[in-house]
Amino acid sequence: MESRSLTMWGKNKNVDETESADKKFQKELVSGVAALVLLTILDKAAEPMYGYQIAKVIDGQTEDTAMLKQGALYPVLRSLESSRLLESRVEPSVSGPPRRYYQITDLGRITLARWKDMWNQMRTFVDTVTKGEGNGQER
Repeated sequence: MESRSLTMWGKNKNVDETESADKKFQKELVSGVAALVLLTILDKAAEPMYGYQIAKVIDGQTEDTAMLKQGALYPVLRSLESSRLLESRVEPSVSGPPRRYYQITDLGRITLARWKDMWNQMRTFVDTVTKGEGNGQER
């Protein structure tokens, strides 16, 4: 990993590039797993949930920073709904604007089961590669 050395004029260029690469990688990871996370949360929910409720569940799963920011949820929720993996309804709220409640569909549950299998295969692959198992490249 790149050292975080500072020059007298500010951050070292390599530190800036590393931080930029980290942010890009984090964004790509999140976009790749957001749908899986949202479908899982809604599959486990006893009743339909609105965006802020979902965001609170996600926040409760992480210790330091939110891995999936609330603003990033809504485009994914809309995409899942347009793919018929979720359905929603709007209900009035006594404490503000109407809320859109989401619930997983039967197609969403079928898709979620497949996506969990794909995720487990990918996680195993990444763990194997990053740990250097079986490739004679131990460090």
